[in-house]
Amino acid sequence: MSRIHTPALDTATGASAEVFGQIKKAIGSVPNIYAAIGFSGPAALKSVLAADAVLAAGSLSKADQETIKLLVSSTAGCDYCVAAHSLLGKVAGLSPDALRHIRTGEPTGDNKRDALIRFVKLLASTSGTIAESEVAAVRGAGYTDQQLVEISLAIATTTFTNAFNRINDTAIDFPAVQ
Repeated sequence: MSRIHTPALDTATGASAEVFGQIKKAIGSVPNIYAAIGFSGPAALKSVLAADAVLAAGSLSKADQETIKLLVSSTAGCDYCVAAHSLLGKVAGLSPDALRHIRTGEPTGDNKRDALIRFVKLLASTSGTIAESEVAAVRGAGYTDQQLVEISLAIATTTFTNAFNRINDTAIDFPAVQ
């Protein structure tokens, strides 16, 4: 049960109703996380959706975006986002084995993806400035400076949703992860 009061979607008015309508039009339904954020903070939800639109228009593949979001969510222990990004990762073309490896931060056998996993895991699990050698390694795997910005944005939006779900204990409305 969610900790933040989330009324029925059909009772939404104003900015909340507007953003819920946009989500329904885009994906057919409003996931529980979006409903919970949107009722109490529609501007925050709009910001997350805008950031995701920037990522969608960027140069990282959808599989790379879901790799980042799944790994950050696994590192944070956000069950809701792990379930969501496991499904979205599958939709983006990641195999069940790759998804399992990403969730545990283990190599997938794809050198470029593994460099991304190592880099994101380092960013998600440490503090302070990372070594130049780590930046060089991810660049050496083929990631550009533009993509380093996009990796940072994907981590930031995921950190927000992870924190919110950990506060809210959002009811998971995605398939369970085995």
